[in-house]
Amino acid sequence: MKLLRVGTSGAERPALLDAEGTLRDLSGVVADIDGSVLADAAALDRIRAAADAGDLPVLDAAGLRVGPPVGRVGKVVCIGLNYHDHARETGAEPPAEPVVFFKAADTVIGPDDTVLVPRRSVKTDWEVELAVVIGRTARYLESDEEALAHVAGYAVAHDVSEREFQIERGGTWDKGKNCETFNPLGPWLVTADEIADPQALSLKLWVNGELKQDGTTADQIFPVAEVVRYVSQFMTLYPGDVINTGTPAGVAMGQPEPKPYLRAGDVVELEIEGLGRQRQELKDA
Repeated sequence: MKLLRVGTSGAERPALLDAEGTLRDLSGVVADIDGSVLADAAALDRIRAAADAGDLPVLDAAGLRVGPPVGRVGKVVCIGLNYHDHARETGAEPPAEPVVFFKAADTVIGPDDTVLVPRRSVKTDWEVELAVVIGRTARYLESDEEALAHVAGYAVAHDVSEREFQIERGGTWDKGKNCETFNPLGPWLVTADEIADPQALSLKLWVNGELKQDGTTADQIFPVAEVVRYVSQFMTLYPGDVINTGTPAGVAMGQPEPKPYLRAGDVVELEIEGLGRQRQELKDA
């Protein structure tokens, strides 16, 4: 299923994109698409039954904002340097274990919402990423199979980053990762049953129409199952939590000088095979 949330920020309603591409209203079936619904097998069964019946109300998509596909995200766990080609372009050695950091849940916005370039920023960068959405409480998972059984679905994430704040201002990466609007998510949460192999998805990103990133999840150093299993050793993952699993080569930081960092007025578009497409215009904060 392709689940999404539509409407003004903070007042989104749950929706479904059916097999014909028609937007359907789910508000008569569930109150929202959030961790409580993703963890509720009966609620998911009701959504599937309503979708199969084909009588869900149709929503007019024209002019309708698409919000993040998961409401009330608890935490956003991120994995750094998780593609072989991205590690090479940044001159970093592939890590022996996953590099884990966080983005605040309030960085999450809709897939086509405006991204704000932080004040005094000179190195705002782009990163297309596969997002994993957790569907069952996960702690101390022991196998890849167990890890994947805790995944509700997948989405497109844009891990917007400010490299000076991240690398040159001391401390951890968090200062360059948590600026407002720095995690567009969606458009859809595609349930795990529709993604046969999360390690066989193409990822692409364009800036002002120019292709910048063109990668595949097959190049991940730590595959999705290993990432979920690993993270569960250090923290409890709850339904509705999101894991951004890293970005392939092609970020501005990896380009020759002068590096083409983002500025107000730029347009970024990104997509992952089977998971939909995002488009953001950048403005000054």
